Amino acid sequence: MHSSRTPRTPRTGSDVLVIGGGIIGLVTAWRAAARGLRTVLADPAPGGGAAQVAAGMLAPVTELHYGEEALLGLGLASAARYPQFAAELAEASGGMDIGYRACGTLAVALDADDRLHLRELHALQRRCGLESEWLTGRECRRLEPMLAPGVRGGLRVDGDHQVDPRRLAAALLAACERAGVTIHRAGAERLLTTADRATGALLDDGTELLADQVVLAAGSLTGRLAGVPPEVVAPVRPVKGQVLRLTVPTAYAPFLSRTVRAVVRGSHVYLVPRENGELVIGATSEELGWDTTVTAGGVYELLRDAHELVPGITELPLTETRAGLRPGSPDNAPLLGPTELPGLHLATGHYRNGVLLTPLTGEVLAELLATGELPEIARPFTPRRFSAARQESYA
Repeated sequence: MHSSRTPRTPRTGSDVLVIGGGIIGLVTAWRAAARGLRTVLADPAPGGGAAQVAAGMLAPVTELHYGEEALLGLGLASAARYPQFAAELAEASGGMDIGYRACGTLAVALDADDRLHLRELHALQRRCGLESEWLTGRECRRLEPMLAPGVRGGLRVDGDHQVDPRRLAAALLAACERAGVTIHRAGAERLLTTADRATGALLDDGTELLADQVVLAAGSLTGRLAGVPPEVVAPVRPVKGQVLRLTVPTAYAPFLSRTVRAVVRGSHVYLVPRENGELVIGATSEELGWDTTVTAGGVYELLRDAHELVPGITELPLTETRAGLRPGSPDNAPLLGPTELPGLHLATGHYRNGVLLTPLTGEVLAELLATGELPEIARPFTPRRFSAARQESYA
């Protein structure tokens, strides 16, 4: 909508304006500033967004889906960067720990159908050259004694790790501030363009921010910014996820030693144990538009499925219920790089892989912003793949 407020005096132009202060916007701003670019970020609540609800699984192998093999390469490359990325971020943030744990993942089956599904996933993983080991139900319970007696088998994936997304967001925000990123705690209301080029944004407090390059990294809200030409609007939709947090009392520790996940009656459920005693259970996947209501049904289904997997969870205190919105794209892959509008780049659409792809996204966008070249690994994920599809549909 058009603002009736009188804009303040425009700010001196920067090299880069990042719109959106979730983990993707923050990592882009931090890495851009580290390349010597004068960087500004606009978000009413930087450090918020989908990361506040995410479980933080770094699971490119366990989350492999048919038809998403190209995305697999991106996920593996980003996962491989995490140890170094965590160390760099700890230093850049003044010593903040992001909870990176190389603990591995165990995906288990509770009935014959689930077992067949896991066997097929194992075959796909092996065809893709991935490391995973098939275990019997007894071997699964030996690894994780809290598992239900009915577990029929599972996949052990030692290379799928985890991080704490809330601590990741806080560390990225601190790193941005220490790197000299100027942060405006206001929302972007309209993209500013001059002579068919993106030149900045008008914020909802009336401030005009001018920049040589603009990165739109507003998660599920990316497609709602006014002033973006229709042909370059990001095809991103909100996908609701509900998640629970429980606390493992010291008397119960160790409860689980690694991430445990399963498909229960067709629904995905996972349990992610943190070093601080928190246990995260998620996540529903609901196409309900902008609704972020925590529902009794969502909580019940998560607890029911988790209880079937690990019966002992019913003894644990339930400390939080949350719902958030993942940014989904038409092909479930991110939109990274330049749009058809000069000066406007996208870093959005990460769907269920935002935390996993954080290191690589920051690296790719910083290289693009600093040199004008999109690294080869990101080229299959340029936003222009959807521009071409639109043109074909109009023909």
